Amino acid sequence: MTSKQRAYLKGLAMNIEPIYQVGKASLTPELTQGLEEALESRELIKVTVLKNCLDDPTEIARTVAERTHSEVVQVIGKKFVLYRESKTRKKIELPKETKGKK
Repeated sequence: MTSKQRAYLKGLAMNIEPIYQVGKASLTPELTQGLEEALESRELIKVTVLKNCLDDPTEIARTVAERTHSEVVQVIGKKFVLYRESKTRKKIELPKETKGKK
């Protein structure tokens, strides 16, 4: 993902509410499955890590991204944003990659 694409997704993420919360149980298989389904239907999701979760939000975001084959767009405080292109319901059109000057 290019920095231009990441910036575009950050802009979109500013207007969405978190749809999942990671609590003291941290990452459960059920939570991972729910995030997987949410990514397929929405492509861009925001997740909140609650205060009672002792794990680092950046680590949680990395682990979720790995398990769901998505990309971490950003982590700010106790919230993180994930993106994965939908196989069936593509909604978000990313800016095209441009070739760098040589």
